[in-house]
Parts: sequence; C-alpha cells; structure tokens
Amino acid sequence: MPISRLWSVDVHGRVYSLSTAGQQWEQCREAQMAFKRVTAAEQCCWGIACDNKIYLNVHASDVHIRFQEETYENQRWNPVDGFSEHLLPSDRWQWSDVTGLEHQPPSSFHLPSSSWEWEGDWYVDENFEGEPTEKEGWTYSIDFPAIYTKDKKWNSCVRRRRWLRHRRYKAMDSWAEISSQMTSLPDPFSDISCGGWEITEEPHGLLSLWAVSLQGKVWFRDGIYHLNPEGSMWHDISLPGEVIQISCGPGELVWAVLWEGQLIVREGVNRDNPQGTSWSVVDSPSPDVGVMHVAVGVNVVWALTKDNKVWFRRGVNAHNPRGSGWISMVGEMVMINVGLNDQVWAIGHEDRAVYFRQGVTTTELSGKTWRAISGNRDGERSHSSASQQSAGCYFNEMHPPSVVSDVESDTEKGSTDETSCSNAKTKPSDEATDTPTPHIPKVTSDSFISQLVSDREPVSAALPQVASIPEEGDNSTLSVDVGQAGGFVDPQWSNVDLEEAQSQQAQTGILSDSGDTSSLSSVAMDSVAIEDPYGVDEHPLWAWVSGGGCSVDSHSQLNWFHSTMNASLLAQSVQSMSLSVTPAQMAAWRAQIFEQLSQRTKREVDEFRHYEQAIEQCVWVKKGPMQWWRDWKPHKWVDVHFALEQFSGPEGNKDGILFIYYNYYDEKKYLHAFINEVTILVPVLNAKHTFAIYTPERIKKRWPIRVAAETEQEMNDWLTLLSASCCDSRGIQGPPSKQAIWSITCKGDIFVSEPTPSLEAMPYPTPCDQMFWHQIGGHLRIVESNSVGIVWGIGYDHNAWVYAGGYGGGLYQGLPTCNEHSYTQTDVKSVYIYENQRWNPVTGYTNRGLPTDRYMWSDASGLHECTKTNTKPPSPQWAWVSEWSIDYGVSGGTDREGWQYAADFPAWYHGHKTMKDFVRRRRWARKCKLTTSGPWQEVPPIQLSDVTILPCTPHSTTDVVPVWAISNKGDVLCRLGVTALNPAGTSWLHVGTDQPFKSISIGAASQVWAIARDGSAFFRGSVFPQTPAGECWYHIPSPTKQKLDQVSVGRTSVFAVDANGNLWYRNGLTPSYPQGSSWQYVSNNVRKVSVGPFDQVWIIADKVQGTHSLSRGTVCHRLGIHPLEPKGQSWDYGIGGGWDHITVRGNAMEPPHFCFSALADTSAQVSGSVK
Repeated sequence: MPISRLWSVDVHGRVYSLSTAGQQWEQCREAQMAFKRVTAAEQCCWGIACDNKIYLNVHASDVHIRFQEETYENQRWNPVDGFSEHLLPSDRWQWSDVTGLEHQPPSSFHLPSSSWEWEGDWYVDENFEGEPTEKEGWTYSIDFPAIYTKDKKWNSCVRRRRWLRHRRYKAMDSWAEISSQMTSLPDPFSDISCGGWEITEEPHGLLSLWAVSLQGKVWFRDGIYHLNPEGSMWHDISLPGEVIQISCGPGELVWAVLWEGQLIVREGVNRDNPQGTSWSVVDSPSPDVGVMHVAVGVNVVWALTKDNKVWFRRGVNAHNPRGSGWISMVGEMVMINVGLNDQVWAIGHEDRAVYFRQGVTTTELSGKTWRAISGNRDGERSHSSASQQSAGCYFNEMHPPSVVSDVESDTEKGSTDETSCSNAKTKPSDEATDTPTPHIPKVTSDSFISQLVSDREPVSAALPQVASIPEEGDNSTLSVDVGQAGGFVDPQWSNVDLEEAQSQQAQTGILSDSGDTSSLSSVAMDSVAIEDPYGVDEHPLWAWVSGGGCSVDSHSQLNWFHSTMNASLLAQSVQSMSLSVTPAQMAAWRAQIFEQLSQRTKREVDEFRHYEQAIEQCVWVKKGPMQWWRDWKPHKWVDVHFALEQFSGPEGNKDGILFIYYNYYDEKKYLHAFINEVTILVPVLNAKHTFAIYTPERIKKRWPIRVAAETEQEMNDWLTLLSASCCDSRGIQGPPSKQAIWSITCKGDIFVSEPTPSLEAMPYPTPCDQMFWHQIGGHLRIVESNSVGIVWGIGYDHNAWVYAGGYGGGLYQGLPTCNEHSYTQTDVKSVYIYENQRWNPVTGYTNRGLPTDRYMWSDASGLHECTKTNTKPPSPQWAWVSEWSIDYGVSGGTDREGWQYAADFPAWYHGHKTMKDFVRRRRWARKCKLTTSGPWQEVPPIQLSDVTILPCTPHSTTDVVPVWAISNKGDVLCRLGVTALNPAGTSWLHVGTDQPFKSISIGAASQVWAIARDGSAFFRGSVFPQTPAGECWYHIPSPTKQKLDQVSVGRTSVFAVDANGNLWYRNGLTPSYPQGSSWQYVSNNVRKVSVGPFDQVWIIADKVQGTHSLSRGTVCHRLGIHPLEPKGQSWDYGIGGGWDHITVRGNAMEPPHFCFSALADTSAQVSGSVK
C-alpha cells in the first residue's frame, strides 16, 4: 500500500497531516495563516484560509510539473526576398498556433501566476515526426494549410517552424494563492470540495473543484489537470436555492446542502460535461431536523443532521446518484468526510476527536464501528512513565467522553421507511454522573476565524491551578480543579465566544496571582500553556478533516490507534520483569539446561548404537479425474485419470512419473512423462481451468500436454504439487539466483530459469528447449533484473514493484516454507470489446452487417463474439471493479462518441468520417482487479511504463546501481540510492525531455538509449557516477520509414524493435562515437528484445512454426554472437507460445572461452567454397 496522508484542521486554523505509515500528526509549517477547511486529493490539497481565499498545496514529486508552450513561425517565398515574413493578406499570422487561426507571438505568452517560472528561453524544435530537420528547424509545404515535409522542394512556397518554451510549477509543498479572474469576480468562499478524478472515461489526471460562496452560490473551476494544477477559471452554477456546503466524490457524485436543510444532487455529470446539467432535491432524513453536512464517495453518501445524528444513504451509484433511502447510524458528529475507497472519517460532537469508520468494504459500505484516531501531535512533549501514571491518577475521570466506544458497533440501524428509528447511546453510570466533566464549548462554522481577524483586545489569563501538591506529612487529600481538567485554552486564539469562556473561568475560580501555589501546571504545563493551546495530555480540538488523498482500505494496517502511553507502560513492565533475574542466576540456569540436554543426547545415542542405519524408500501417489486435450485428430477433450507417482532413492533424491490413463476404443492406455524431463508448467488462459505440461520434445513440436481440472482450486493444487516435485527432482530450492533469467507470460505469470555457463557457449550452446522454468508468485507486465540481484517489475496498472528476495505467494500460498518475504500484491487491467456497425442508405450506421461481416460485438480480430453480458474476467481470480465504458484512447483517434471509421472490415481506422467510410467501430473497456501475493514490494508513488537496470558484470565494483525508468506520462526518471541492500532506492531524479518517451535501456558501460513516442531514438550523453542523469540528449535517426518501439543495450551492442516487428542492430558503436553510424536489419517477427551484459541476445518471437502447430510469443536465443559477428547468425527456439516479456540482463555468467581466430579461418574457408 503506497504511503498517503490524512489532512485535518484544528479549531485554531492550523493544518495537520497524518501519514498512513506513521502515528503522529505533523503540522503544515508552510501555512502562513489560519485555514478554515481543506479538501485533499492524492496529488494536492486545496484550502480556504481566514481571508476566504482559496489556496493550493501541490505535493512535491520527483517528476516536475512542466508545461510546454509552443508557437509557429510562418513564412512565404517571393521572388525578391526569398522566404520572408511578408505574407499574403489571406495567409495566416506570422506567429500563430498550429491551425494558423490564433495570433501567438512569443511576447504574448505569460506565466499564469507567480507559482510558475520559465526554464529557459524560446528555442527551435529541430525534430519532425521522429526525424531531424535542418539546423533551423523549417518544414516546407506548397501552401497554408497542407502537408509539411522536412525537405525543401521546387514547389515549396511556404514554410514554418515550431518554437518551444517550457515553464515549471515551482510552488511545491507550499500554499499558493489561486488568483481570481479579472472579470466577474466570485465573492469570498466558505466551502470547497475537490473530486472527479474517477469520472467514467475521463482522462487520467483531471480534477473537479466545487466551491460555495458566502452568498450561497456554487462555483466550478475547470481546466485542472496534472500539467495545470491551478485550473483556468470559475464558472457560476445555477441553483434552486442558497447552498451552505457541498461535497464532490471521486466519481460522478456531487451533493450539496441547502440553507433550509434539504439536499440537492447534481445530475448529468460525465466526461463531456463534468459540471453536470441539473439539480434534483432530496429530503432530509428527519422531517423535523434539517441536514447540516453531507459527504459523498464513489458509491456512498453520508449526512449529518442539525442534531448531530449520522445517516447513511443506501442504493447510491453513478447510475442512481439520488439513492433510495436513509439508514440511521450510531454516533454524534459535527463533520464527516468520505475519502478513497469510500472510507469514512468524522469529527466527534463531544470530544472533537477524529474518528475512522472501520469495516468499510465493497460489500458493506456502511462499515461496522467508529474508532478514534489517537495520533500524537507534531512536537508533542514526551514524559516519563512516572509522570504519565501521575497524570492518569489525577485526571483519569476527567477526560471528555468519547462519541462512541472503540468496540461499539452499529447494531441498531433503522430506516426512514420504518415507523421508528433510534440511535444507540451510552448512558453514563451514577458515579460518572456525579463527576463533573470538562466543558467543551460548541464551535460555530467560522467563529475561530472571527477571533483571528477581530481587533478586540487580547484577554489575559493566568495559568490554571490544576492540583495542589501537599507538603510532607500532610494527610489531606489532593484538591483538583475540575473545571480545568480539559486543559487550558487561550481565549485569544479560541473559536469559543469570549463571554462564554470568561464566564467559565469565573466559575472555576481561576486567579491571576496563583504563582505561589505548588501545582502540576507549574511543573509540566507552564511553557506548554503559553506555546500550545492544548494541555499535555489532551488531544487537539479538530474542526475539519479530509481523506480524499488518503488511500486505505479494510485490509490496511494502520498505527493510528495505538496509545503511546500504553506502549511505554508495557515496556516499563517488561523492563521490571527482566530486572528481577540477576545475571548470575541467568548463567546458572543456562548451564543447567545445557547439561541436561547433553546427557539426554548421549543416552539416546548409546541405546541405539547397535542398530543398523535405516534408509527411507517410499512411493507416494496422488490421483484425480481430469480432462485431456487429445494429441491426435479429431482433437477434443476426453475424460482421463491423472496420477503422479513420487519416490525417493537411496541417496535421498526425489523423482516422479506423471501418468494419464485414457480409453482408446475400449482399450485402456496411458501416457507418461518423467518429472525430471518436465521443463515448465504453464496455466493456460481459456474458459477451462487448464494448464500445459512441456518437455523438450513437446517444445519442438509446439504441442504440450494440456489437461483441465474441474475447478480453479483443483488446478492450483495440482500446479503447486507438480511445480514443487519438478524443483525437488532438479535440486532447486529457495529464491532464484542473481543470475536468473526472468520472463512473463501474456497472462502476467512470472517464471525464472537458472542459467548454466554452457547456455552461451560457442559454438555449441545448451539448447533453449532444455531450460527448466519455474513460477514465482506475483503478477506483472514487465520485469527487469541485473546480476547484483536487483529486480524491478511493472504491473498492468503501471505500479512499480521491487523484488523482496523470496519465492512464495501466488501458486505456493499453501506451502508454509514458501511464504517468507511474501506480500499482498494487486493489479488492475482493462478488458476490451468492440462494437461494430455498417452503413446503409436507409438507416445510416446500424448493427446489421453483411453475412460475411464480423460479429457486431467482437474482440479486436472480429473472429470471436464478445458481448457485454458474456464477456467474463480473464480468470476467476479477477473481479470486475468498474462498468463498461467507451474507450477514447484508441490508436488512430476517435470522434466525440468514440467511433472509428474505415472503408471495410478489417482496415485502417481513423477518428473522422469520410465519404468512403462504410463501417465503423468503437472500443468498450471494463476494469478488473486481481489480488494475489508474491515476493514483491510496491515502489510508490509514480506510475511507470518502462524500467531498466544497469547490467553489472561479475567483476563490477559499483555500489550504487543506476536505474532508469519512464513514467506513465512519458517522463524520463533516474532512481537514486539503489543498492543491493536497498533495491527500491530512495528518490527519483527527473531528466528533462522535449517530448514523451516510451522505452529506455542502459548498457553495461552506462550508455543510455531511449525511444520517443513518435518512434525516434535518443542517446543520453555524459552519464557517469558523478552525473547520474547525464547532460543532454542526442537525436538518433530511425531506420528508413520505420518507427522504433523498444530498445535494449548490452555491453557494446544496441538492438531495437520497430512497430512492424523488425529487429535492428546499431552499427559503428565505438567508445569515441557511442551514437553509432547506422541501423542494420537483423530479423523480423520480433515482439521484444533483451540484450545481456555480455551482448547475448534473446527475444520474444511473434510466430514460430513447430512440427504440430504454430505458437505465438516464443522465447528465442540468438546464436553465433561474437566480436566478429555481433549480430549473430541464427535463432534457437525455446519455450512458447503465450510469452510476452523476457530479460537476460542478470545473466553475467561468462561462457567458456573460445578462439576467435579459428572461427575467422572457418568463416573464410566457407566463404571461399561458396564462391
């Protein structure tokens, strides 16, 4: 779980935050003024200060917020001056935007606010569609507007070039004022709420900000996203009445409270209209008491009525934002907030403590119980156990009563549909009734702000007399000033009415000249009462809380509820127990136990000395019914008996045989495979619970043994047993070695193989089909490693993970010896289906196609029917977490409704309709989530799309290992502090680029290569340990008419894969010219390439033909690579298909040495014979 923060404001206007990994409230020191309330998101926090202005605090990140401004300089050719700025009257402006309609001279660009700064001056972009232009960056065309090219032709009459300038947001981790717009200034604000980052189909990074003014108007701020955190402008929203408070959830829910106590719900909120279209009114839960506060999440709505009762709205979702009815909950609160994952926080009515709603899950959204957060404040003084016990003695009965008990649950819940509803309340006992409780005055909405800005004279008050300590020999009881048990409150900074506070002080008898009296306040509270408005043993009085940026769920382990006093008392009791045993007694006790154990061992050995040594030889059999995909035609599933026989030999080695018993024309036959010949066991992604069993012979045929179990659990049990048996027979135990080769299937399963020195031997390496692969727990999309043992992975949801050193979880959850270093891991992916339509002259586009057309609801190929109802998650381990929605992020672009157009099926699709387009399609997406376990720990908070690690050699002395990555937004990052002891590193260093990147790789000599999203290649110069991020990027031209997609760098070689699946080798790489000279074609049919520390090359091939079938996604090894032939000569085909990624960058085993001259002579002889 990534670390996030809970934000809160106390009654004095000070802002605090509480980390999910900590126990202490940390005060936001950057706040120069008092705040009324805050609203948080994962990346920022908004607040309203005492001046009623809105401020923004953007959380610092390793990736800077950079915005690229661009303008185009246009010129036309004339016979006299050549190309000049003298344009025709009908031409576009000399300086314009890309369309030519907007006049944009460089001097018209200004910083949006003082929170931004320019990174440099304007410069010319010399890159055009992935290829370098001439030095001045001009592109040419026949006229405006038309298609531009980088080459000047005889008919090029106009030209343009793009100028760029970057600005950076500098006000990180500080409160920056949001400047009001110049026209139609909104009046001062009284409430604010942010959300909307999970609106269906909305691009990632967008936010919605809603605000309420003092006049009861509602305002919406648009244009807020990750590159423009401040937003653009305010829009006035029409209302049915005056609003006093508003709440916006992460999704489409927006609720507000009217002055009369009714609720209004915003309808029509969607991707195209985040402001919504209209309001609908919802009545208060109680007819006699109006609502004073509302909080919404994704699928929940909580409300507080004016009598501080808590209500839960049932039946709320994106399709029914109004819900269906109210349910009364236990507790009395003054403020409530819903955060991420629909988790709930509230502030108690009596004690002003922050409460967390425990037990909130997707199946029980209302939760189970309230629990007070007992985190200490930042800078709170620590006291000895003696003083804590004394304080407990004097003030044990004086603490304010909690709103509800920590163990109290909502056992009494009622609905407004019923005749009666009541809240469970705890009645005080008679003794508690007699004991006076401290008076906690009620807090009005802005009373403390009024105190802060008032120009009344400060009221002086002396320190309270808490308890008089009797002198020696005095048997009188201690006198306790009950009225001050709740702690001293300075009325100058209190949000309590002054007259009320002064009357309370008069009743309790506070005197200004009590300095001669010996009291606890003079011992422990003297300086605290002056600097801190709270007493030593008091919690702050909270006024507001926001959990919009706090990522917790029902399984989160939080340290917010542990009392430091209980921990210190426990430590004190343990220390007193240990002090009761002297060191002499401990030594004598150890000697006595050791003597007894020695005598017992000698006695047992002597009694059985004359017995012959026993040798265990046993056979263990497991059987079960399965289905088998028959090897011969017609291929079909047949019922078989599946059996595994395991036995151990005289030397203790374990082995086994796998049997499949089947009937062939009423004749009983069997198929068998030796366990020590099985090379891999792979779960298969299909409708049945299937897994495949490979041997070297079946790898060559591309025809594994496919068996299917009745249930998912039964399949996992067999896979666990067979995997453990295969590892035992080969003597493989524990986690993989540092040299291991890692790979990932298209299903996300992780496999490793232990290499041998002969794997890269020349000229006869070990064949790939002999390699044994075993599964590691977890689920990833990309994995990268090096020979130091550092392994990073990226999930389908772009979250980064680092290998923790174990091998359990996932498949091995049932084995207790495999659960070491195993952690919970989650992953989210999208399932896509396509809606297809054909045009006809009568009705236009409809779902009635030709008989030869594809299914109207299909997969990407159109060969399989996939509808919204029959499409299931990839496997039973996955669960839907969203509804079907239109995907607008399809390659080629879409129109406003998500459609792509083409002349026919299948063809090239584009996002605009033309006269020749007779078919169209749009893609629907639905997210599903997997929860598993494995030896992986998350590296928050930046989401990544690619990662690379320096491939160290065996003799490398590098302590800090360079790790480079590309964020999900295309930013290039360098990870600092990565070592073998700390593989996760410490922080990210942002490396500036002019465009987003998609692939990156670092070689053994620290040479960094990258691929931009436009398909061009770049080389990073001057990367050294002293300058880990290098100095500048060098543009490398792509192969002719090709766009590169992925790159991998070894010790002295660079290989790249283009978008068409072609593999390229970079020629001319030398230490003095590391950029190389040209690209040379190597092979086609390639998905991914991985180059190791000794320039060994492995790929994932797209299609490989075997003797029985064709497999897609096959692991292949390049043979014949040596200094005289760096591209290699041929391919050796290994395990497949269904593989999606491989990395050999950790295999630093040096192959056996061979003679290069002999190979050169042989090569010359062969060449001569061909001639």
